[in-house]
Amino acid sequence: MHVQAYLMFNGRTEEAIAFYTAALGAEVTVLMRFRDAPEPPPPGMVPEGWDEKIMHSSFRIGDTELMASDGCQSDGAAFSGVSLALSVASPQEAEAKFSALAEGGQVTMPLGRTFFSPSFGTLTDRFGVSWMVVTTPE
Repeated sequence: MHVQAYLMFNGRTEEAIAFYTAALGAEVTVLMRFRDAPEPPPPGMVPEGWDEKIMHSSFRIGDTELMASDGCQSDGAAFSGVSLALSVASPQEAEAKFSALAEGGQVTMPLGRTFFSPSFGTLTDRFGVSWMVVTTPE
């Protein structure tokens, strides 16, 4: 069994992938636009003018594969009980990744030493994705 995160960006997936590529070195493995669907969607399911929006994508950050879509949800699928945890090898790497992810977002706990990590912090990025950045203890 395998569980993966599927992120919905409500029309901003291409921008989000570009951000994660710059901030974290994400590598796109799959990208399918709505216009590429082998069958037309049911009437009213996809907003007008979304042919170029991303129906499905997959991208790798380190060893993790995440999936994302522009989706067709008007409510933004607002479940707030999830954070992506980014584990890094050093406090210096934590600082670099944390700073990159925080650009245009909101820091909820500044990066600092904790009893369980030499460097830990939390933030919500500019797309509303909650992140925990943690340095693996030596």
